[in-house]
Amino acid sequence: MTDEPASAVAAAVADAHRREWAFVLAATVRVTRDLDVAEECAQDAFAAALTDWRTNGVPARPGAWLTTAAKRRALNVLRHRGVERRHLPLLVEDDVVPGPGEALDDGPAGAQLPDDRLRLIVTCCHPALDRTAQVALTLRLMCGLSTAEVARAFLVSEPTMAARITRAKKKIAVARIPYRVPSAEELPERVDAVLGVVHLLFTTGHTTPSGDELVRRDLVERSIELARMLRRLLPEDPAVAGLLALLLLTDARRETRTGPGGRLLLLEEQDRARWDRGAIAEGVDLVREALRARPPTRYALQAAIAAVHAETPSWDDTDWREIVALYDVLTRLWPSPVVALNRAVAVGFARGAAEGLAALDGLSAEPQLAGYGYLPAARGSFLRRLGRTAEAREAYAEALLLTENAVEREFLAGRLRELDPDPT
Repeated sequence: MTDEPASAVAAAVADAHRREWAFVLAATVRVTRDLDVAEECAQDAFAAALTDWRTNGVPARPGAWLTTAAKRRALNVLRHRGVERRHLPLLVEDDVVPGPGEALDDGPAGAQLPDDRLRLIVTCCHPALDRTAQVALTLRLMCGLSTAEVARAFLVSEPTMAARITRAKKKIAVARIPYRVPSAEELPERVDAVLGVVHLLFTTGHTTPSGDELVRRDLVERSIELARMLRRLLPEDPAVAGLLALLLLTDARRETRTGPGGRLLLLEEQDRARWDRGAIAEGVDLVREALRARPPTRYALQAAIAAVHAETPSWDDTDWREIVALYDVLTRLWPSPVVALNRAVAVGFARGAAEGLAALDGLSAEPQLAGYGYLPAARGSFLRRLGRTAEAREAYAEALLLTENAVEREFLAGRLRELDPDPT
């Protein structure tokens, strides 16, 4: 018996929630065959820990304790409700449901760790669900965010997000989506969907579409945690290695992206001495590994581009020709209007502003870029460098209309003030 301080226990439970939530929930779903019941039981286990650990001390393996508590709670709930297996939604296969008296596994250190969490994340990202539902379920079930937190990530009301999550869960049950690791034939498609969701979470956090802050640290950190989890689950997958590399190399610049007063700092203005060298070293090693696959994945190529920037000691030393060459390969393997836009910007730095502007103008009719503020912003930059001030003002004004993030808006407004012919 012990009497742990409440604050220490609360901190231990919070840490366990961050580290172990996905496994505890995933293992519990194998018992309940119902996402809602599994969530309820997992939450009950964490709540029980707040009391039990204060009396008996924090266990040596918190995840194992929580998993056992959640699964025992799940079995009790099912027995109390008198639910027969044949009446349950077919979310999981019969052969993964423990029978009466079957021993519970020993938590995150057990052999089922990779399968359970992989089952959960591929269920969240099943192709039958639209991308919004995939992201929402991933945040809710894999990351353990509350409905209110998920709603804030999507900039919608909590009731709206609660309804979306409920619809997604119902679709999983009604469509009889199996809770299992996909077959060898299915796995590439399913993993690609998972990687797409994690990448979207990161990009949304890296530059928040709207609001007063440039970065949503919670979304960035959650996405990196998910990428690391996937790396542990699929250590031989080059796309997973490439995605984790891309996230680490891009996020390594986080603390230098804004200056005093929250002012946006372009890549050329950032203090590279403050970039996270540990993250860069890890990312570069992952890039080398990911690029061994043929053909290379899009994430490996994007990470390779990020690595060129990360390893270059100064802006003036940037090898823009190498970056353009990497974009050329990426465009062939994964054609995308945004990739074409980024390539055009790289062309402008490699071959001059005039060529960059011509490449950007060639994208003006692309429907997917019609409301994309970075296109007119890039045009404004090249027009400014070419001394075409009036046209640059028009481009920056258009970009300002299409931009909702306050930090980016202030940057664009500053460019307009600099180009104002009559500052009085």
